[in-house]
Amino acid sequence: MGKLIKEGDETGRLHVDSPLMGESLVSKTLMKKTEAKAYFRMHPDINVLKIGGQSIMDRGAKALLPILDVLVEAKDRHKILLMTGGGTRARHVYNIGVDLGMPTGVLSKLGDKVSWQNAEMLAVLLSKHGGVKIGHGDNLEQLTMFCRLGFLPITYGIPPYGFFEHPAEHGSIPPHRTDCGAFLLAENIGARSLIYLKDEKGLYSDDPKKSDPGKLTFYDRISVDELLALDLDDLIIERPILTLMQRSKCLRELQIIDALRHPEHILAALEGEHVGTIIYRD
Repeated sequence: MGKLIKEGDETGRLHVDSPLMGESLVSKTLMKKTEAKAYFRMHPDINVLKIGGQSIMDRGAKALLPILDVLVEAKDRHKILLMTGGGTRARHVYNIGVDLGMPTGVLSKLGDKVSWQNAEMLAVLLSKHGGVKIGHGDNLEQLTMFCRLGFLPITYGIPPYGFFEHPAEHGSIPPHRTDCGAFLLAENIGARSLIYLKDEKGLYSDDPKKSDPGKLTFYDRISVDELLALDLDDLIIERPILTLMQRSKCLRELQIIDALRHPEHILAALEGEHVGTIIYRD
């Protein structure tokens, strides 16, 4: 343990002798010195799969049940953490909140309830196969244990910012929603992979639901720097993920797949196959 050092005269601050002693933690030069040569990865075998709320969950049994069948098969071969999106109901509560002039932090608290409900539904549907809903607390350190015991842990994707949500660059909708939550968790546990289960092939130059996909550019593999430079008006994942990825310490890429039409792509992606769009960090 470092020894205590008195700063200046007897009225000065008392410090623990350490490299950060007395520092304000805002110096860019100092912050660069805190970069680790290698970061500890808490769960390097866990694959984080984020299932879309609007793209999958809101479509009901015909869309969801075939995907759950694949996940049941996959969990015996791969360690999986399933995370849930919000979807249409979250958009509805955002719309009401915006109309009432609610600030971004309040909207964040309102939206997280829907993602939680979707996690609850998945836990019920998968309960006989080991599906178990966990929170954002102490359970996250136990993910590998859950998987080794045959469970399929499920948690809600919305990150726990709540009232502390960052102000949105445009408008008031919380910028860090369930796609961001999946990224942040995958990064901080040092996950093996991050796979987004969507209802489109992957990333296009515009929304293929609103334009002819044949007239759009499809990106099967693109760097985050290239994607930021394109400054596309619409994206298949939440935009803050791109800047988060530029700063990531463990997660070097993510994959977006069409799980709605091709549930079998989940297994392929878990095996390391390229079946959708891969966004990577140089």
